[in-house]
Amino acid sequence: MIRGAKGALWLNNNLKKLTWLVNTVILTMVFALMAIFYVIKAEFLVYFSIPTAFVYLIGYALIHTNHLHGYVCMVYFWLTIYMGIATICLGYGYGFHLYSMSMIPIIHYTVYMARAINAKYMKAIPVSIAIAVCYLVSTLLPAFNGPIYTTDANTGVIFWIINSVTVFAFLIFYTNFLIKAIVHSEECLEALAMEDNLTGLYNRHYMMGKLEEMKESDETSFVAIIDIDDFKKINDNYGHNAGDHILKSVAETMSAACKDYLVCRWGGEEFLILGQDIAEGRSRMEEIRENVESTVFIFEEQTIRVTLTVGMAARKEAKTTDKWVQVADDRLYTGKNTGKNKVVIE
Repeated sequence: MIRGAKGALWLNNNLKKLTWLVNTVILTMVFALMAIFYVIKAEFLVYFSIPTAFVYLIGYALIHTNHLHGYVCMVYFWLTIYMGIATICLGYGYGFHLYSMSMIPIIHYTVYMARAINAKYMKAIPVSIAIAVCYLVSTLLPAFNGPIYTTDANTGVIFWIINSVTVFAFLIFYTNFLIKAIVHSEECLEALAMEDNLTGLYNRHYMMGKLEEMKESDETSFVAIIDIDDFKKINDNYGHNAGDHILKSVAETMSAACKDYLVCRWGGEEFLILGQDIAEGRSRMEEIRENVESTVFIFEEQTIRVTLTVGMAARKEAKTTDKWVQVADDRLYTGKNTGKNKVVIE
């Protein structure tokens, strides 16, 4: 499985769930604020809450059909209007203008998330400027002309607290989600960098790091270099797709037999196995060789026979990692030059 695609799928699924939750929270707040507007006799805001509620009901349909870009555009447009009108009607002392403080960073977050799942996104800078302009206009008008509706100070404090808590909650929630998405993405990329795309095994880069960690005192540790015999003939006679099939099949055989060892694709048709006990490892390599030799591989109704040659070396036979691998490689070629289909350990 391609790790990058897996990371995008994870983000897309979680982003959809997050958007559904956020839409539910906002819709609940719309109805709650509508009730409060009714109590304080802010009639226009009561009526304005009706189309606002419909906006978020439509939002469910957009989320369900995976039109997240359309949902974000609609919500940002309406939330900006809602923020401005509420501020003009009640004044900036009620805290509705504070929503701009969360809307601006969140629109930048959505750009990252959309790019990560290869989806459309709004341009963050123009949207941020539009929100900032709305913020300035909606706060300056009541500052000079006074709000349309006036209520007692306690009501204003309650609104300020509710809106402040909501703004901070959205910032914390979205920032936390973004950080998790970035960490997950980095983990997927790191895994991708350490994995052979064809076989799913570790790649040479990962194995070199593990080999460098081995100490000279790990005398019984071993490396085994495994080569598919006459692999070029398989590609020439059956095609490169058949060759890829053989590589994946052999990789699966080695993985199944070496669950307690590290197995990597070393390059081309070569594999490298790192284990802890060379005596036990030799019998394991013989088992793999015999299993592959006795298997009839089928690709597009063609039968293909494969054999393996293996060169092994213990850690105690070399002082450096390069020399250790070289000893195993030399034995591999000794096996190649003396009939193939064998395990050479000395």
